[in-house]
Amino acid sequence: MPMKLNVGDIVQTKKSHPCGGNQWEITRTGMDFRIRCTTCGHETWISRVKLEKSIKKIILSVENNDK
Repeated sequence: MPMKLNVGDIVQTKKSHPCGGNQWEITRTGMDFRIRCTTCGHETWISRVKLEKSIKKIILSVENNDK
């Protein structure tokens, strides 16, 4: 079952980005995710499977209250 990840969530990854940061903000969800490094602002696309494997923990979770 896929993880509950929403736009605006901040996640910590197991490996660091070359800038030294390991926290990423999710800016788009779906089969592929767009994530932005909170340290340097670099954006990248990553598949859901690869992102879920690389997440160490969710720092900030934004609940989606659409009903």
